[in-house]
Amino acid sequence: MTGNRIRERRLVLGMKQADLAEAVGISASYLNLIEHNRRRIGGKLLVALARVLAVEPAQLSEGADATLYDALQSVARDHAGNLDAPPETERIDEMAGRFPGWAALIAAQQKRIAALDAMVEGLRDRIGHDPLLAEAMHEVLSSVAAIRSTADILVREADIDAVWRGRFHRNLHEEAERLSTRATALIRHFEPDAAKADARAASTPTETVEAMFEAAGHHFPEIETHGRAAIPLVLSRAAGMEDLATRALGERWLLAYAMDAARLPLPVMRPAAEAAGYDPALLLGLGQGDVALVLRRLATLPRQTEAAAGAPPFGLAVCDGSGALIFRRRLAAFSIPRFGAGCPLWPLYRALGRPGQPEMSLIEMPQGARFRAWAVSQPAAPMGFGEAPVMQAVMLLTPVAEAPATDHQPPAIAAGPGCHLCPRMGCAARR
Repeated sequence: MTGNRIRERRLVLGMKQADLAEAVGISASYLNLIEHNRRRIGGKLLVALARVLAVEPAQLSEGADATLYDALQSVARDHAGNLDAPPETERIDEMAGRFPGWAALIAAQQKRIAALDAMVEGLRDRIGHDPLLAEAMHEVLSSVAAIRSTADILVREADIDAVWRGRFHRNLHEEAERLSTRATALIRHFEPDAAKADARAASTPTETVEAMFEAAGHHFPEIETHGRAAIPLVLSRAAGMEDLATRALGERWLLAYAMDAARLPLPVMRPAAEAAGYDPALLLGLGQGDVALVLRRLATLPRQTEAAAGAPPFGLAVCDGSGALIFRRRLAAFSIPRFGAGCPLWPLYRALGRPGQPEMSLIEMPQGARFRAWAVSQPAAPMGFGEAPVMQAVMLLTPVAEAPATDHQPPAIAAGPGCHLCPRMGCAARR
């Protein structure tokens, strides 16, 4: 659909076909063949078209980012039963290309709705099981019953002795003060979480720390230079670190980053990676047997930009022995779930069954995008005699532009983003 995306973007900009063809140095007839998907396109011409159309080349060649694609697919699935006409899920890519702003708005609304649903569910569970809340409600109801009983006596008994009437009034005043104090404490019991949810759009500590890593491009020059001593400085510059749980998680992830940087410094890693063409198989000697270290460090190298050379786009997924994803670096067109587990067919999970054995595979996503994946499973911490190892698996990803040219290459793994969103209904691994 590359040609369709080029045509849709040109129409959005109000540009004539002849003008676009002239801007990139081709004939209008050749551009017409491209726009009708009758000519393959790539390399310099694709980059030139993307520059004139003011979009990233990947948006023309791959379509909507996998995260946006999955979000729109999730919206369609969740609301299809409430609509007279089902959403055209097969045209999600077209919609995201023609109306990227509206598509992003729908995805943002869906994320906000999901966050609010989670908040409501959490509050419902809290109301039903919070012992402090149950005790507070019991005290409030007791005060209400006492006030009502005292008021009822004062209303029904007109000839009460003045002394007793004063006592009843004093009791009424004391119970009212007690009720006010208990009700205020009850409100404060909910205020902190509500304030945080409103201020951070119900984000979790994991989401906030991931945003810090994404904003830095998963590369922290201060830590590369000064090690773990620079962690407080990095945290002080990041948003949302006022929350104790978020700060603790940020410190833990940054400490792991600093330990990797100390074991395999950037002045050693960067030139070696450039010389090896960023191929992990040629860099295993740098890790002295720690394959996961090499994979993690490749994911933290500065990426290539128009202004400077750098590493190709790398994605990273880390899971523990249960398969739960504990760290990720997102990659366009490869969606890694924020919580839970990913696709059971990923090499990440296969590596858990082969501890210490590095794996290299080709993955094909449902949209057709292909990725080279390197994975390994290793103990996450030193072990003692008689102790079971705590395993952790790491998977490094990078996009593959073309299918393998030789026939002896193993076939690509037909995987997905996880069973919750994957359209491969006949997959044997589907749960």
